[in-house]
Amino acid sequence: MMRNRKMKDTPLPVSGRRVLRIEIAPSTLLIGVAMVAGVWLLIQLWPVLLLLIASLMIVGSLNPAVDWLERRRYRRGTAIAITFSLFLLVIVLPLIMTIPSLISQIADLIEKEPELRTRAIDFLSRYPLTTSLADYLRELHYDVLIKTFSAHALAFSTMIVAFVAYSAGAYFLALYIMIDRDRLRGALFAAVPRSRHIQLSRILNNLQIIVGGYIRGQIVTCLLIGLFIYILLASCGVPNALSLAVFGGFADLLPFVGAFLTIIPAVLASLSQGLAITVIVLVALLCYEEFESRFLIPLVYGRALRLPSSVVLFALITGGSLYGVIGALLALPVAATILMLIEELRVELPGEQSQDDDREAKEQDQLNEEEYRRRTRGMHAEEAAAVAVEITGQRKKDEEVRHGEHGNHSPEDKPGQAS
Repeated sequence: MMRNRKMKDTPLPVSGRRVLRIEIAPSTLLIGVAMVAGVWLLIQLWPVLLLLIASLMIVGSLNPAVDWLERRRYRRGTAIAITFSLFLLVIVLPLIMTIPSLISQIADLIEKEPELRTRAIDFLSRYPLTTSLADYLRELHYDVLIKTFSAHALAFSTMIVAFVAYSAGAYFLALYIMIDRDRLRGALFAAVPRSRHIQLSRILNNLQIIVGGYIRGQIVTCLLIGLFIYILLASCGVPNALSLAVFGGFADLLPFVGAFLTIIPAVLASLSQGLAITVIVLVALLCYEEFESRFLIPLVYGRALRLPSSVVLFALITGGSLYGVIGALLALPVAATILMLIEELRVELPGEQSQDDDREAKEQDQLNEEEYRRRTRGMHAEEAAAVAVEITGQRKKDEEVRHGEHGNHSPEDKPGQAS
């Protein structure tokens, strides 16, 4: 009887197939809906997120200057005022000095366009490989381009106004973040368990090194190549040297591609001065690009990025494909940040074996955490955050001294073709 009752209670498969019932727990469904809503909100607030990222990059770039002034016994408010005023002066003053000349030179280029196009066509027609390009220039009509430009002029001016507004917003947001640094840092540390405060402080310190080093390096390299192009073209008698130098300085922001965007317009503009001047400009720019990639970039960037060339190229392709020029500009610091987080969080990658340096780092982490717990017992989060920053800074100095003594600087410490 018991055996027959069990057989009746067991459900029989339909047509010899097992029926699987999939049930989604309400908590799982709620998490999925929250993730979708979060992604949608992130897409909608993408301009605001870019504004925050830009302000944090400004903070990371200017914070070392503020700290340097504070070590020279300036009050923090005075140091912030001096640093942000100089930063604004460095950004605005070149624009004020170059925009009137730039507009006049662009107008001059437009006025002389038929003559320049005729010279370019004559030069390209001399060689079989460039005959097709000469025919393309000869058959190119500008009426369609002028109509298209007129149709998009309002949209372009709106984009310029929006860019200026977002830039001003990022500047003032960075100023407020710098003023409220201790309070904001205390709130961040209060949201993280005490056992992770040293690790969080080290991550924030490395982020400042990456972002600050990248921005400062970009500013220095762009200013230097713009100055070099202007001196070179002006000394060779090439017209519109200032506009070409400004374009070359902005084009140098883009790694790899920036070299071609810098050289090609300058060489084409020098064709009007003869073949000898063109060769001089081409050779000089090629030599400068080699000097910049081999000596200037490692000197300016230092150990800020530490990215191999393969990672740099992959990051640029990914960032440019996703978000265009902005994605390409943010690709390198984002890639360096991801590698830094993998290293700092002690993430073991597949096939990676534990090294002696990793074991020493973990032991040092434990010692630092014990010292932090001992010194911050009973402290508020804001005061504890300052202690964590102090311990992390001292450890960073000790590591730099140790690396300097052993000369342990590998080629990967250079940022590769980072600019």
